[in-house]
Amino acid sequence: MTESPARRPAALRESSRRSQQDLTQAGYALLEEGGVDALTVAAVAERAGMAVGSIYRRFGDKEGLLLAIQHAFTENLQAEITQRMSPERLRILRDPAVAVAEAVGAITDAFQAYESLLRVFLLLGTRHEAVRVEGSRVSAEGNRTFAEALRHIPVAHPDPEAALDFAFRLVYATVAHRVTQGEFLESDRPLPWSQLRSHLQTAVISYLLATPDGR
Repeated sequence: MTESPARRPAALRESSRRSQQDLTQAGYALLEEGGVDALTVAAVAERAGMAVGSIYRRFGDKEGLLLAIQHAFTENLQAEITQRMSPERLRILRDPAVAVAEAVGAITDAFQAYESLLRVFLLLGTRHEAVRVEGSRVSAEGNRTFAEALRHIPVAHPDPEAALDFAFRLVYATVAHRVTQGEFLESDRPLPWSQLRSHLQTAVISYLLATPDGR
């Protein structure tokens, strides 16, 4: 019995979705194992169990494949962070300091969890304009999400929006630096991720909730 026309498009869409996931996962693995040099169309095709020609038809070339993998990765990363620091979730936390700590922890934990892939894209962005633009887009989106999630707290600054913007920049810059440069670039004192997270939470809570003159 032949498949009904009504069901065929759904099956094709599901097959396409699975193929996209296979390609993305293959790309992630290659980038983590060997960096951008390991990401070739042939290597992705072999890892994903697909024909080389189908990848060229879908993405055009290696750069198209790379940007598609980056986009999928950044979208998934941002979705994970957004879920943890959604305004609805943070507004039920009565203590503003707890809400700030949760938002900072969401960013720090995600960067730690995806450290290997983030290192590839952050470093590549210093010399590849399209990668930098995508990274800038998603980090700016993260900034807006952070500000929206904490808009309800009593920020102790004349310009709360500017203060929230700086707080996000501080967290992002610190964890991105850790991802790209490691633990001991600027000091030989150990600072594992758990301590870095805690210190960042304390610093941002103090900055946002304390009065500007420190009282």
